[in-house]
Amino acid sequence: MALVRTSPGTSSNSNTFRRYRYDVFLSFRGEETRKTFTDHLYTALNNAGFLTFRDDNELERGEDIKPGLQKAIQLSRTSVVVFSKDYASSRWCLDELLLILERKKTTSDYVVLPVFYDVDPSHVSKQTGSVGKAFARSQKNQSPEKVEGWRKALAEIADLAGIVLQNQADGYESKFIKDIVRVISDKLRRTHLSVESKLIGIHSRVEPINLWLQDPSHDVGILLVYGLPGIGKTTIAKCVYNSNFVSFEGSSYVESIREIASHPNGLVQIQKQILYDILNGKKEKIHNVSEGIIKIGRAISFRRVLLVLDDVDHMDQLDAVLRMKDQFYPGSKIIITTRRERLIKAHEGITVHEVGPLGSDESLELLSWHAFGQDHPLEGYEKYSEEVAQHSGRLPLALKVLGSSLFGEPKRVWKSTLEKLEVIPNGEIMNKLRISYDSLQDDHDQKLFLHIACFFIGKDEDYIVRILDGYRCLVTIVLDKLYMHDVIRDMGREIVRRESYEPGNRSRLWHSKDSFEVLREKNGTQAIEGLMLDIRELLTNSPMKSNENVLETNSFARMHKLKLLCLRHVQLDGCYAELPTRLRWLCWLEFPLDSIPIDFSLEKLVVLEMQYSNLRQLCKRANFLPSLKTLDVSHSHGLSETMDFSPCPNLEELILVDCTSLIDVHESIGNLERLVYLNMKDCKNLRMLPKNMCFLKSLETLILSGCSNLDEFPVEMKKKMESLKVLKMDGIPIRELWPERSSSILSSFPCSLVKLCMVGCNLSDEAFCRDLSSLSSLRTLKLGENPICSLPGFVKGLRRLDHLSFRDCKRLKSLVGLPKVHQRISIAGCVSLKKMTFHSPEQQSTMFSVGDNWNLVEWQYDYKLYVEMIELLGVCNLGSLPAIRMNALFGCGGSKEGKWSPVQGLYENGIFSTFFVGNEVPGQFSYKSTKSSISFIVPLLLANHRIRGLNIFATYAKEQNYNNSFNPIMTKVSNKSKGLKWIYGPEFYGIPGEGEHMIWLSHWKMDNETILQCGDEVLVAVHMSPSQFQLKEFGVELVQEHQDKMSTQHNTKSDPNYPLVIGGNLDTWKSRPGIYFLGNRTREDTDAIAILAMDSDEEDTNKEGQEDEPDYTNAKTRAASKNCSLGRWKVLLTAAGFFFTLAVVVQSSISQKQKRRQSTSPP
Repeated sequence: MALVRTSPGTSSNSNTFRRYRYDVFLSFRGEETRKTFTDHLYTALNNAGFLTFRDDNELERGEDIKPGLQKAIQLSRTSVVVFSKDYASSRWCLDELLLILERKKTTSDYVVLPVFYDVDPSHVSKQTGSVGKAFARSQKNQSPEKVEGWRKALAEIADLAGIVLQNQADGYESKFIKDIVRVISDKLRRTHLSVESKLIGIHSRVEPINLWLQDPSHDVGILLVYGLPGIGKTTIAKCVYNSNFVSFEGSSYVESIREIASHPNGLVQIQKQILYDILNGKKEKIHNVSEGIIKIGRAISFRRVLLVLDDVDHMDQLDAVLRMKDQFYPGSKIIITTRRERLIKAHEGITVHEVGPLGSDESLELLSWHAFGQDHPLEGYEKYSEEVAQHSGRLPLALKVLGSSLFGEPKRVWKSTLEKLEVIPNGEIMNKLRISYDSLQDDHDQKLFLHIACFFIGKDEDYIVRILDGYRCLVTIVLDKLYMHDVIRDMGREIVRRESYEPGNRSRLWHSKDSFEVLREKNGTQAIEGLMLDIRELLTNSPMKSNENVLETNSFARMHKLKLLCLRHVQLDGCYAELPTRLRWLCWLEFPLDSIPIDFSLEKLVVLEMQYSNLRQLCKRANFLPSLKTLDVSHSHGLSETMDFSPCPNLEELILVDCTSLIDVHESIGNLERLVYLNMKDCKNLRMLPKNMCFLKSLETLILSGCSNLDEFPVEMKKKMESLKVLKMDGIPIRELWPERSSSILSSFPCSLVKLCMVGCNLSDEAFCRDLSSLSSLRTLKLGENPICSLPGFVKGLRRLDHLSFRDCKRLKSLVGLPKVHQRISIAGCVSLKKMTFHSPEQQSTMFSVGDNWNLVEWQYDYKLYVEMIELLGVCNLGSLPAIRMNALFGCGGSKEGKWSPVQGLYENGIFSTFFVGNEVPGQFSYKSTKSSISFIVPLLLANHRIRGLNIFATYAKEQNYNNSFNPIMTKVSNKSKGLKWIYGPEFYGIPGEGEHMIWLSHWKMDNETILQCGDEVLVAVHMSPSQFQLKEFGVELVQEHQDKMSTQHNTKSDPNYPLVIGGNLDTWKSRPGIYFLGNRTREDTDAIAILAMDSDEEDTNKEGQEDEPDYTNAKTRAASKNCSLGRWKVLLTAAGFFFTLAVVVQSSISQKQKRRQSTSPP
């Protein structure tokens, strides 16, 4: 059993980041700054790439904050609160502030930045001056409790690190805004550290350090966090960092200083990380420590930083920090964790925080989680648990390790553990942890633990199992790799050190210095089971002459029990017969010889790794390797031939990656009955694959990607390779190499395949003409970068796909009949793709990777762009209209300027719409306005007529400081009488040129006659993003239809491919009861957009008696005269009426263009 069970680890941001919809939430007083400072700030934040939420609502706000804004705050990573003179007069703003601060308390990574615009922070804190006067107005008719809550919130936010206009930029707003964007950029582009999910007792240990960090003084503070190994110093430091780094202009957390500093060039690596972190990802070259000190000094002198150095254990490391103290910017803080007591006594002026053990209850809870999987002991184990917790010294690491070692054990094992703990003095954590080592089942498990502690931390789990025949010892598995706490690692290594004062008499040598001395002095003994030596590591620390680093083979003569040998950049002279014969693992990077000597006995070898070697051939005569399971000679660029594999009957993995001189593979490979993994990626000169490769019945993974010069390919794979699951052939030009056989090669693939990658194989549609239905087990299929034009027929029959990729298929025009793909489809870079349809509507739940798909005019169940329907109706000739710039909201290659496109119609979720250049609303629109919304009462209808929808028309221009933003253009229709609301943001939208107006015309199909009825109060609103467009005018028209003509004149039923029509089943698009967003979005986006447009329709509404208010008494007359004037159109039909309106506008647009051209033409 593993004594520390697998813990995937959690991160403060890894699980929550994807919940965010916005980077920034703007809180401001609209009447003061909406169209001035806040608008400029909003634009600057979006220009910097930060998705920013601001409430574009200018309503007379009620007593309670809108639920939509509450959700927007929850969906934002940070809030910027713009304090203006009148901010505190708004009860709405004050309630918003309460929500923001509540979010800050409950979410450690939430950033709040107060911006004091023409306001003194002290006035905000104390509610004096202009702020006090404004606050007095908001207190009327409010309870004392409410007012007190607002007071505390104003005082709290004024104490946060903020930005003051007069102080920051001498009153220049443009500079001030740049500073705000820089601060937001700095805070949001830094990430949180991973911490464990269950942290017992952490709050009380973190709180005093947080208070120290929040000290408002400008002193540079240094805090030394001291405690025993395993007490939780690193965890505390990470939690403190996560809670506070956003309050500093720069931050860096450097882990494991003690270990990193011991490596070659380790101090330079530490300096590089500090500089990289503080400079927000900017890489700086550092060649030596002195240069690093200069560059770091320059970086920390201009910004207030938080620096955390974990596990410092040498006085010179602490001295280096202290010498730089005066270079830190005022207010900077440095936290250092250490286990060395002498460091806390060495310097004055350092604050020391000593971490003590957990409390009794906390210790028992932590032990219980690891021993019983719950927060309390099982019945009957209470007394044992309390005593183990007490005798463990209440150290978190000891509690975890001991608890895990006792998991599932009977009471007699608990009693035995207690007896051992009772004789160990408090404070000796190594000895306490050693109890878990001693409790391992047998000597074999103890040896495995020591092997891993010395040589295999961070290695792949399967790799270790193959070498060591398993592992059951004090390890944590994270992403299939083995790790252990550094204290546990050090305990294991200390056990080895105590074996003997002389390194040559120890069982394992992992320090290159010790290994080199033992080999040079030839005083190794049969006690040594494992040895690691990296010559370059030695040369970095202590240069030596070239002849001094050549060792002799007889240095190993007495190491008869050596099983694990790792050599890097090592040269050996002498007879290889003198090397140990019991080796199980030989890792020799940059092996210097051109072949493995024939006298090198490797009969016990299980894993042989010789990457980056000088090998030209593996061996001149086949050595007997009966135990060999893994052979890896990757990046051996001189290797031209493989060995005869007959002496390796148990080989399971063969890795020949990037052996660029390899021409062919020995035919004996076909006899490797146990081979499961074969990787020959980027063997660019490989010509031949043996025909008998098809007899590899156990082979599960075959990687041939980049083998671009193959002459032969085993087409017998289908019948023979019954276990093959993964086949990668990326970059092999199949059609060029085998022009007559490409389809037969594809049909030879075995039916067992689960993953097939053929990216860049020059496969055309003809290559898929054969029946490939046998590949029904595929879960991943990658066909990117191939010249296919349509969906290969066999793909339609695949029912188990999780991933399907056509990335960068430049000629791909249609994907008709796509099967259900359970996770992701990639069409990014498919620049010619026009149409995408699916086997079933369920495909809507699939994730898509898109980008640069500007020709994609039909995405079934989402949208459809077309010219043909308008022209077939005979309404007008769209070819006479000039092309316009179109942009897309999401991944279809949207950009700030968009791309040129002919005028097209868009059919999306039951709504027709189009965009073209023009600036006049046609006269037949009954309701018109220059404001953002129109309200009307549905009039009496003509006899035998029913309402089938609405035509909505909007004219808009581009803002001077045009900038892309989220959902730049939307329309909302509300039936206020029935409490229903529909919001629509088109997937594509037109961008007017300079001095031009753009027309957006849409028709909303109403599939249910009860949706709009006579007497209903209807409100229609058009929303334009202030950073992009300015609304000039818009109109609304009711569309009526004669009931007798419904089935004979025109098919008004919804397109079965696009069934979402108002009145139909819109549950998928419901964001809140009665509110539907009709757009191509995920549910999360739907909620966010519903928030954006929530109730923004009452302030700008035309009221009765105003100039634009329609005459309801004449509505019926107008409807009747309009129907009479249609002539051959009979009645205003759903689609036809929409395109009739379009025709009027088009003619107007064309005539205006002609007039402009005539007026500018020379006489």
